[in-house]
Amino acid sequence: MQQVVLIIGGNEGDRETLIQLAKEKLDRQFGPAAKASSVYESSPWGGNSSGNYLNQVLVYQVIKPPIEILHAIQQIEIELGRKRKKKWGNRTMDIDILYYEDQVVELPDLIIPHPYLHLRSFVLQPLVEILPDFYHPTLNKTNLEMLKDLDIRH
Repeated sequence: MQQVVLIIGGNEGDRETLIQLAKEKLDRQFGPAAKASSVYESSPWGGNSSGNYLNQVLVYQVIKPPIEILHAIQQIEIELGRKRKKKWGNRTMDIDILYYEDQVVELPDLIIPHPYLHLRSFVLQPLVEILPDFYHPTLNKTNLEMLKDLDIRH
């Protein structure tokens, strides 16, 4: 079994219900979440969306390789009304793989750890809630250290 860490979230539609549905679908796909953060509300990031997001970090124990996880989560996004119109644009549901154990994955359609996680407080805050001491495999910092670094820069 491998630990996969996901973030789910969106800013369109009934955000609370969509978070709940995404978690239910992920639980059916991968089994019950081993850990789940609180749901956090945050401002848009990246400049192409409007309206606050709700986000939650979930941890699963999986036997699937990362590319199969990616395909499964993209299908869930579609089922929940995701339309890919604009990078970092509005969406009903976005599901990203943050970590897959401590592995580094570099494929054309998938980079793990997520390349922007250390720059996003809306990712680091829920991560720190449930995995404060988990080390980023390439930055060699814990999630808590990365959040503190981000707070200092802002």
